[in-house]
Parts: sequence; structure tokens; C-alpha cells
Amino acid sequence: MSNGRIIANNKKARHDYFIEETYEAGIVLKGTEVKSIRLGRVNLKDSYAEIDNGEVILHNLHISPYEKGNIFNTDPVRPRKLLLHKREIRKLIGYTTQRGYTLVPLKIYITKRGLVKVELAVAKGKKLYDKRESIARRDAERRIQKELRQRQKMY
Repeated sequence: MSNGRIIANNKKARHDYFIEETYEAGIVLKGTEVKSIRLGRVNLKDSYAEIDNGEVILHNLHISPYEKGNIFNTDPVRPRKLLLHKREIRKLIGYTTQRGYTLVPLKIYITKRGLVKVELAVAKGKKLYDKRESIARRDAERRIQKELRQRQKMY
């Protein structure tokens, strides 16, 4: 989905959730926040999105204050509005209210045009046994790939 430079990835989200669908959303930022994002000073780890009065709001996204921003710097974890089409917001409302899904940001990136975008996922939480199963599956894949590489070297 992203065709630009990835600034931050939320690896924990893929471990903790089953990703059902993803959306590309713009984000409302102040000037010093954009400069800080360009420097890569972003943390997505515990962030999530909620729908409030027909708007999608991103919570707990930590953007470190810009060093040369002095009085123009804002609160690092303030709620930020995400920009989506109305039909997408209506679809997200349906997911979050009826089916018990969560909105989780997967990554922040800058497009070729210089716009900051967020990849937002509709996700369902994994249970502990699901996490163990996915770890076991990943380990098995690694072992298979390693074995295949060793066999290729032999021939």
C-alpha cells in the first residue's frame, strides 16, 4: 500500500492482532510534528484509533518534540485526527461497534509527494494460544528454509 519512505512500523500490532483490512489515512499535524516525523522520531507501539462523532481520532501516538521548535512544539501524545472518506468511516464504525474489532495503526510513511500517511488496520485481538501457534508456524518455516538452503549447497 505504501509507495513512499516508511518512517515507523508497528511490529507489535502484527503479533497481537489478526489484521482483517487496511486503510490509508492522512493525519492532521502541526509543522514541528512533520519535521520530527521526517527525522523518524515516532513511536507507534501502544497507539490505537477510535471513532468519535464521525471522526477517526488516533490516540497514544508519540511524536517527540522537534529540537528547534521551541514554543511551537505541542504535546507529544495529543490525540490526532485521521483523514478518511466518509464511506470508509461508516464502514469502520460498522466494524468497531458490531463485530468487536479494533483500529490499530500499522505504519507511518511519507509519500513521494511529501505527505505523511498512516496505514490503519481493522484488527481482532489474538488469544495467547493464537500467538503461540503463529510463533511455532514461523519457526517451522525458518527451519524448512534453512534445510532447503543447505540442500541446495550440496548439489
